[in-house]
Amino acid sequence: MKELQVFVSSVQKELENERIAVLSLINTDPFLNQHCEPILYELEPASPEESIKGCLKSLQACDIYLVIIWKEYGQILEGLSITHHEYRCAKGVKMPILVYMKGPAELKREPGTVKFVQEVQKDGFKYRRFGNFLELQNEVRASLVRLLEEKFRIKPSAAENKIAEQTIKATSDFENQALKRLIWEDLDHELARRLMASAEKIEPPAITEKELIRKLLIRGLLWTDMEFGTYYATAAGIALLGIDPSAVFPQCRFLADAYRGPEMDGNPMDHEDITEPLPIAIEKVIAFIERNTRHPIRVVGLNRVRLDEYPTEAIREALVNAGAHRDYEDRGRKILVEKFSDRIVISSPGLPPPPLTLSKLRSGKYKPCSRNPLLAQCLSFFHRIEERGSGFRRMREAMIDHGLDKPEIDSYTGYFQVIFGGPGDDIDKIRVSAKDVGQIIPPSIEAKLNDRQKKIIAHILKEGFVTSGWCVKKLRVVQNTAYRDLMGLTKLDILEQTGKGRGTRYVFKKK
Repeated sequence: MKELQVFVSSVQKELENERIAVLSLINTDPFLNQHCEPILYELEPASPEESIKGCLKSLQACDIYLVIIWKEYGQILEGLSITHHEYRCAKGVKMPILVYMKGPAELKREPGTVKFVQEVQKDGFKYRRFGNFLELQNEVRASLVRLLEEKFRIKPSAAENKIAEQTIKATSDFENQALKRLIWEDLDHELARRLMASAEKIEPPAITEKELIRKLLIRGLLWTDMEFGTYYATAAGIALLGIDPSAVFPQCRFLADAYRGPEMDGNPMDHEDITEPLPIAIEKVIAFIERNTRHPIRVVGLNRVRLDEYPTEAIREALVNAGAHRDYEDRGRKILVEKFSDRIVISSPGLPPPPLTLSKLRSGKYKPCSRNPLLAQCLSFFHRIEERGSGFRRMREAMIDHGLDKPEIDSYTGYFQVIFGGPGDDIDKIRVSAKDVGQIIPPSIEAKLNDRQKKIIAHILKEGFVTSGWCVKKLRVVQNTAYRDLMGLTKLDILEQTGKGRGTRYVFKKK
């Protein structure tokens, strides 16, 4: 069954944050995201009369009309506001209509709004009242779930309902802020294109700028100032796509320190203050850890393997979690990354949101939820990390497979911490996995080698080069046989010759 298109309507300037909250809900709820697609019609800076025609045409192609009403009636065209026109259009094509009213019944509203509400009541549509984002998202989800079940015979599982309930309760208002700080031109357009391409599994060049903006609007990463036709980034859009998010939100940064010993000191051997957009910042932290940790070399068969001291996939998972689930309302603290001689500690501001607890996270028996579901979803697209399910389970498995102890979960002075214990002085604890073995000699080529040639390769893996004299002496062959073996490896593009005469050596050919 195709996704049902939900047209989201309101007086835009008055209720932009609420519109973004509804978009975020539909895009990130595990059940609604599977069956619904939110649709917006952002008026172009053309004439209002032409724009309303396009708006109603877009609405008629949808399956559900969802409208949010507060105090203002909105811009009037041909005697009615745009929202009122949309309502009558949806009613005319007998589309399911969901209405949400902000504020109490005694709230003073504009005369046009009062008449609009009276018409809704007269038509027999019941509206749901709400006072804040939490109430709005709960009401919208309940209405959509009920409608999908009654009209389309689609029902969420108990697990999907539980995840939705916990996520709505945990969600912060941070993501849904419609701010006038960064316009479309201030964002990293290439990064935005990569995000949408990954989210929708298409090639980045296939997305035009106009289509890219539309997709970001629907995702709740952009919003439109109707008065000037300007596209602004929401708070989530700034954190994900702003060139320097910390210019708007000082808390949007990673502070990374590498210490020589097992304790913190006043003179770290490396330090970096990382202020790029979240997806790039995470990769910069990975690079920081890469250059400040050890990378032992192992010889496995005919391959020379460079290992990492810590499994990169576990570190990346922890960094994504930190960026996605931290408390962004705490403007005074950043995400801390500390590399010691025996461990790596990643500290994220804010303790797990209820109903999550440290004990539940340690046991692995919990339903996932996030303070910032939109950031969590978008980062999962960027880093190819499964959004739903236990990230801590994946971290544990990666560490154990690497030969290390499972990570510890703790809290310290309001920070949530993930602690990765390293191999310490016993670097041999690190295990070689199948993915670590970069095939220098593919199996198809190895099958063509004789035993002497395999010994030659093993010697180069150990010493870095081989000579014909070594082959004659160690392999107990005549000079012509040694030369023939070496030339065979050269023709297979495995080795290349360096030097001349007595200084002739054979090394792995640079790829």
